[in-house]
Amino acid sequence: MSSTKKTQQDAHKPGNKSRSGQARKNGKGSVAHALLLTIGGLVLAGVVIAGLLVTYALVVMTPQLPALDAITDYRPKVPLRIYTADHVLIGEFGEERRSLVKLDDIPADMKNAVLAIEDARFYQHGGIDVIGILRAGLADIMHGGASQGASTITMQVARNVFLSSEKTYSRKIYEILLAYKIETALSKDQILEVYMNQIYLGQRSFGFAAAARTYFGKDLKDITLAQAAMLAGLPKAPSAYNPVVNPKRARVRQEYILKRMRDLEFITQEQYDQAIAEDIQVKTKGNNYSVHAEYAIEMVRQMLYAQFKEDTYTRGLSVTTTLNAADQQAAYDAVRKGVMDYDRRHGYRGPEATIELPAGGDERDQAIEDALQDKPDNDDIVPAVVLSADPKQVQAMLRNDTAVTISGEGLRLAASALSAKAGKNLKIQKGSVIRVINTAKGWQITQLPQVEATMVSLTPQTGAIRSLVGGFDFNQNKFNHVTQAWRQPGSTFKPFIYSAALEKGFGPASIINDAPVSFPGAPGQGPWEPKDDDQPDGPMPLRTGLQRSKNLVSIRLLDAIGVKYAQEFVTSHFGFDLDKTPPYLPLALGAGQVTPLQLVGAYAVLANGGYRVNPYLISQVTDSRGAVLSKVEPQVAGQNATRVLDARNSYIMTSLLQSVAQRGTGAGTNILRRTDLAGKTGTTNDAFDGWFAGYQNSLVAVAWMGYDQPKSLGSREFGAQLALPIWTEYMGRALRGVPEYQMPMPAGVTTINNEFYFDNFTPGNGFIASLGLGAGASASASGAPVEIGPDGLPVPAPVPQTNPQEDEKQNILKLFSGH
Repeated sequence: MSSTKKTQQDAHKPGNKSRSGQARKNGKGSVAHALLLTIGGLVLAGVVIAGLLVTYALVVMTPQLPALDAITDYRPKVPLRIYTADHVLIGEFGEERRSLVKLDDIPADMKNAVLAIEDARFYQHGGIDVIGILRAGLADIMHGGASQGASTITMQVARNVFLSSEKTYSRKIYEILLAYKIETALSKDQILEVYMNQIYLGQRSFGFAAAARTYFGKDLKDITLAQAAMLAGLPKAPSAYNPVVNPKRARVRQEYILKRMRDLEFITQEQYDQAIAEDIQVKTKGNNYSVHAEYAIEMVRQMLYAQFKEDTYTRGLSVTTTLNAADQQAAYDAVRKGVMDYDRRHGYRGPEATIELPAGGDERDQAIEDALQDKPDNDDIVPAVVLSADPKQVQAMLRNDTAVTISGEGLRLAASALSAKAGKNLKIQKGSVIRVINTAKGWQITQLPQVEATMVSLTPQTGAIRSLVGGFDFNQNKFNHVTQAWRQPGSTFKPFIYSAALEKGFGPASIINDAPVSFPGAPGQGPWEPKDDDQPDGPMPLRTGLQRSKNLVSIRLLDAIGVKYAQEFVTSHFGFDLDKTPPYLPLALGAGQVTPLQLVGAYAVLANGGYRVNPYLISQVTDSRGAVLSKVEPQVAGQNATRVLDARNSYIMTSLLQSVAQRGTGAGTNILRRTDLAGKTGTTNDAFDGWFAGYQNSLVAVAWMGYDQPKSLGSREFGAQLALPIWTEYMGRALRGVPEYQMPMPAGVTTINNEFYFDNFTPGNGFIASLGLGAGASASASGAPVEIGPDGLPVPAPVPQTNPQEDEKQNILKLFSGH
């Protein structure tokens, strides 16, 4: 038997079983061994690859890392900021809304909310959260790409300042390297401060201070815990968690952050419960500042841009205006009230729109949201969709899912629109889009007004503008009526004609005939016969003529002094434009054109004793380092300002205008219970414009109301009803605590029979005693002759002489007759 065969036979013997099993066992061991070798090889390869990556990062990428100057010497693009004279922030302009704040000035709730959601271990790690990176890496592998990040706050600073936001592994490596570099260069507090100021939070807002202003209209120091948590939810995805665009998603994320803060013991359970229950009011389009000064800050922006061009928005310019915060807000409130009062007097115009409203649920909510999307709030006047309506009650939904009920007094304006007889365009019904306002008396139906109004005031001694409101609402109409609206001034122009007449020999005691008058017309035209709003009253003192705003008195006066002289006088002394001050008789009635700013400057000449001061709005401009770039040195009345009007003229005109304010067409000022107010009403033809211009020694102000496309404000509307209430509302607040002041009588003024005269124009000595009365006498309104005495006043008619005996006889007869 061969050896081969023997071997085969031996293999089948029972005694050789263990050898076969051992062979199989050795085979299994070989597989396990191979598997271990494979894993080990992979680990080794991983280590090698990691080593190579680290080496590559250190050798190749590290030298390419940018210098840290951008954060060690942190100078982001800082917008133009505008402040009132008392340093209240009223506006900013820039590519980025940003307000730099020190970490110590950031509320603890704001810092803790950010740490809770973004990087709870920020103060423990060295800039890189290794566990977070491993977790994110595993998720990326499972999802087949870069889907998650594990960025610490330091890494976010690195990305936001130096890198793009693209999700690639190379960018991530750069981010890690930069994070380590930042951690070695800055303290934790410095890193957090940069983050809190740099991070983008939507609505062009960078940093939490800007976001607090944008979303809540507050300074960062004033926000609540609930608001802080909502802001902290923005860095992850500003568009997704924007409380303006996506209020529901913003609320969900806010609640999650509050839970994180509670779990991390940053807040107590009580604080958590309070914050969860808080009804957060998010600002929509509109003012983001505590004081409304939109028209003024736009003027500032334009003036700065003319000088600094695009640098205006990035170099951190700080502008101090002449505005007084309290005065500015008072002017804004006065204009709003005056316009709304006028609008209520003229009735309800109907809903803004009507939509098909689903029965309820998400469809209804979406329909309401869509309907209100392009209906921004107008300050406190907010849009709503009517859910149900009848003559006694209206239920409506606001954009923040708040349901309001309106009844009683709140329905007064819209009562006709709730009637069963209301026309289709007027009727308020389910689905109507209306405007409502929350007042001290509860919710009321209102409407956006169509009329415009303005208020501008300044300090007459310097020209510093104290308040400027260019219209009802800047977001609704950006046309600045204070500086851009050329309108007829009506009777507010009369004082300048009277001022010119004083220099020609007229005085308050001059008797002017308020009687019909006719002037030859132009070739081919009939005579001009001016009319007044009431019946002619015959001869009256010039003071009374202005006090009662008599048109015929003013026209006679202008005709007497000459239109060319008057034109030259008012333009050279009061600053009116020559080409907008036509030399013809209707000028006496305000037929020229002025702007409210021009008019307030003209009245300042009367208020300050006769000096021309230039209205100005910007007092100082500084750069981001506080260096002064420009500073206004104003002209001051009585110091370096140019005198343009005799002090005597200013004094007597102030006396005349005080008569108007106390006993004439401006008597509505008496509500302020002051004797030092002077002013004049004005109403143009067909009531296209309503004015009141007036002053106290320390403040001069002009109010105007009218339509952009001129049309009548109403046959029963006059300056005293339209503009005077705005003026008094403003002046009542602006002059609160200001003592009364009476202008001292200057040299060259004399008093005769309690009336003022220039000492070189006295009765019998150049004084013009009468006008329009013929040769010293004329018929009065009653037809009786009027004689002018040497003192310039009408001489009382003599009492008829009677027989005393006859009088006694007649009296006895009356007793018996019962008369």
